[in-house]
Amino acid sequence: MKYVNLSSKELIAIEDQYGAHNYHPLPVVLDRGEGAFVWDVEGKKYFDFLSAYSAVNQGHSHPRIINKLVEQAKKLTLTSRAFYNSELGKYEKFLSELFGFDKVLPMNTGAEAVETAIKIARKWGYEKKGIPAGEAKIVVCSGNFHGRTTTIISFSNDDDARKNFNPYTSGFITVEYNDVESLRTAIEKDKETICGFLVEPIQGEAGVYVPDEGYLTACFEICKANNVLFIADEIQTGIARTGKMLAVDHENLKPDMLILGKAVSGGAYPVSAVLTDNEVMNVIKPGQHGSTYGGNPLACAVATEALQVVIDEELAEKAENLGKIFRAEIEKMIPEFSFLKSVRGKGLLNAVLINDTPESSTAWDLCVELMKNGLLAKPTHGNIIRFAPPLVISESDLKEAIEVLKRTFMKFKK
Repeated sequence: MKYVNLSSKELIAIEDQYGAHNYHPLPVVLDRGEGAFVWDVEGKKYFDFLSAYSAVNQGHSHPRIINKLVEQAKKLTLTSRAFYNSELGKYEKFLSELFGFDKVLPMNTGAEAVETAIKIARKWGYEKKGIPAGEAKIVVCSGNFHGRTTTIISFSNDDDARKNFNPYTSGFITVEYNDVESLRTAIEKDKETICGFLVEPIQGEAGVYVPDEGYLTACFEICKANNVLFIADEIQTGIARTGKMLAVDHENLKPDMLILGKAVSGGAYPVSAVLTDNEVMNVIKPGQHGSTYGGNPLACAVATEALQVVIDEELAEKAENLGKIFRAEIEKMIPEFSFLKSVRGKGLLNAVLINDTPESSTAWDLCVELMKNGLLAKPTHGNIIRFAPPLVISESDLKEAIEVLKRTFMKFKK
């Protein structure tokens, strides 16, 4: 069957009929992207203020990344790990040295990387810490989002993610996010059987919830004092998004284990990774964990180039500066628009809290109107709108986008 010049309405209808209804997208069908912009099938241009949930930090179709993808695809894409390939070792060395760890375990998706980190932490707990068989526990935070696998949703408190997917995986203890004493109490109570503390430095899906300054450092010190691995999930916050290469860099903190994904490949290919030092990583032996696609040569070549782009174009510094501009401009609007409650974030990972209930449609209605005016963003948790443009956006384009926000807000002014 040939599809020629189908409209957005027709394409949405096809997807609605033949695709699982596991997402609720805005009614826009994107066809092309470049830098901070995307175009729909009718040719309308939009500011992209979601960046594929921060996977496209380097901008859509970055020429260096795409050229590397094509170059490597013509040469070799997949060997499996049954053999060595000419890209994996170079990529592992580059990634390990860039983030200051001894070793990397390459995977494909963010959820896979989280699952990998959980497995490594448990195995370390049994073989290095001496936790009795079957008793290893990992501490997580309320409001977390680490993926949607069966194990991960077992420690989510999002009812949409959990309901009717049980029975759940055991071995997790939940503490309050941004509450040092909650973590201290939990670890001191079960310190002999807790092997890890899994945390997002900023909770993205929860609505860009930024913890108090010093929270992460205090948690890290509690972990160190009790021989517990501090595991940072930087899948969304990493790769320059928050104004540093990693969000933990704001506190000069090196986690025991680092989880990366999304922008590692600039949105061109699924790439994720877990990094840690030898004392932890060496508990994994041949045959105990793996992935057919993990560490494939195409992924390695693309990710290396994508990360080099971040360094060469100083995207962390750019995100830091532009983020300050964005939040300052939104702050000016808050007194004028009663439905704007506050703005929060770091770098170019920001959220505006809408002064309405999570059950209301206000945030969704705002995003639909923004779409009509040429800017794409998406609500989270009902009354929060996340704003995260590609880090390559220019200051002039950012200010133009802010004007789009203001014009749209004017329509909702009472």
